[in-house]
Amino acid sequence: MMQLVKPSLALLPAFTEALRRGWSPDNIRGYEAALEQIEKIEADAAAFVESLDDIEAKGEPVKLPDGSLVARLPGYHRWIWDGEFCGSIGFRWLPGTSALPPHVLGHVGYAVVPWKRGRGYAGRALMLLLPEIRKRGLNYIELTVDPDNIASQRAIVACGGVFVERFNEPAAFGGLESLRFRIDL
Repeated sequence: MMQLVKPSLALLPAFTEALRRGWSPDNIRGYEAALEQIEKIEADAAAFVESLDDIEAKGEPVKLPDGSLVARLPGYHRWIWDGEFCGSIGFRWLPGTSALPPHVLGHVGYAVVPWKRGRGYAGRALMLLLPEIRKRGLNYIELTVDPDNIASQRAIVACGGVFVERFNEPAAFGGLESLRFRIDL
């Protein structure tokens, strides 16, 4: 049975192994981000795990794909687990509003390891995360997805997502075409 678990030192070896196998929790920066995470884990595993729950946004700035740094938003990650590591899902928000700064493409981001795809884990993870998100008092959340990622689009729609627009991402993300969905809370 698939569930969301809070990142922990006990489960960190499975997460690290997925990174070493080429998976990345960052769908935009890809393996570059995975390598950075491996370095952080090797430098201080406990600090790395602690950084994945940052509801006060005390962590270091976020590096965008173009290399620029922006202030971190409050947020946290959960690991998708079925007895093995399956991926991760993260939620970030701007306190006091449902809106996000222009450099943040969505409230939720997720990535399933390639060897666990096709099992409905992304949609199930999003569904399990929604009750936690509702506690933050937002009116809605937005998610963005690559136009070719039909599986992710289906997962979002199955969780109540509605297509909002087709747009070009900000230049910091390469200006690629993307789709925006909204889930009303």
